[in-house]
Amino acid sequence: MVAIKNKRKRNVAGISKRLPKGKSGGVQLLLIQTVDPLGKQGDVVEVKKGYAVNYLIPQGLATIATEHHRRMVEKHKAKLAEIRKQRLVGLQTLAEEIRKKSISIEAKANDEGHLYGSVGPEEIVRALRVDQLVLTPDQIKLTGPLKELGLYTVRVYLGHDIESEIKVWVVPVVSGEKK
Repeated sequence: MVAIKNKRKRNVAGISKRLPKGKSGGVQLLLIQTVDPLGKQGDVVEVKKGYAVNYLIPQGLATIATEHHRRMVEKHKAKLAEIRKQRLVGLQTLAEEIRKKSISIEAKANDEGHLYGSVGPEEIVRALRVDQLVLTPDQIKLTGPLKELGLYTVRVYLGHDIESEIKVWVVPVVSGEKK
């Protein structure tokens, strides 16, 4: 038991001797992950020695700021940027595809065109699935449920500030059909 405690003290002492000093007398570290009060992934920050040795390094949030570690983080950032770029291109393509679509949703209505129920995001998503467009109800942005027959322009939020619109026709159920 005593040997384990001594070994831990030596490891911590060994780490703290190798830590580069910053301009203010603190320890310079490279953030491996974003840490809210300190900075983003890849930033070189200066913190107190105890914070570095007892929290940031053991938790895997930061490492010693060497040139090798900086290059590794930059490569990782570049790979993430490429993945994000490909995702944005895919979302923009989907937005254009949605903009070209027009869907019809059948609903029961009275003679004046008022629906007995309403059409909401779930019904719109269901109608889009028929055309092999998979969205979630929270991506459909309605100002309120659709309660009358007619043509509506509905906003669709795809993420990463990409929006589109789709034309939704709410039409009466053809008599003789049961839904």
